[in-house]
Amino acid sequence: MYYKTSYTAPIGSLTLVSDGQNLVSILFERSARPSPILQNDLILQDGLPVFDLTRNWLDRYFSRQRPKTSELPLLFTGSEFQQTVWQILQTIPYGEVMSYGEIAKTVAQKFGKVRMSAQAVGGAVGHNPIPIVIPCHRVVGANGSLTGYGGGIMTKVRLLELEGTDLSNMFLPKKN
Repeated sequence: MYYKTSYTAPIGSLTLVSDGQNLVSILFERSARPSPILQNDLILQDGLPVFDLTRNWLDRYFSRQRPKTSELPLLFTGSEFQQTVWQILQTIPYGEVMSYGEIAKTVAQKFGKVRMSAQAVGGAVGHNPIPIVIPCHRVVGANGSLTGYGGGIMTKVRLLELEGTDLSNMFLPKKN
């Protein structure tokens, strides 16, 4: 059983989802990719302690404080590969970015491989169930392209600006 509540953020409305003990998902109001969690019935439940913790965490984040991911009880399910990528995302420092290729090199090392596909990493990043807390917005293309984000590219830009990230060498991808 999953529970939900809403959170009004400077970037729009977010839905917080919990299994009753852990935060399992953050959903953007206008998501570029529907979440599999939406296939479940979500029961509105505002008073869960995990929601209070998450609201406090998000309030501090949007106030330019630097709350740590470890402050929240998180539960995310995915393949070993996805979970490895999500663990790496949590190591990207506030206000900094890492490329898909850099993450692919780290994943390859962890799995004892010579190479790993940056596209495969992009797929795992795109399936991150807990955006903002697990900072997938800090991942960019090797050339500085601000590619893909479940909450939309402009949300990604706003989050990076909020963190004081130097965007001078980055650009929005051109539409086809």
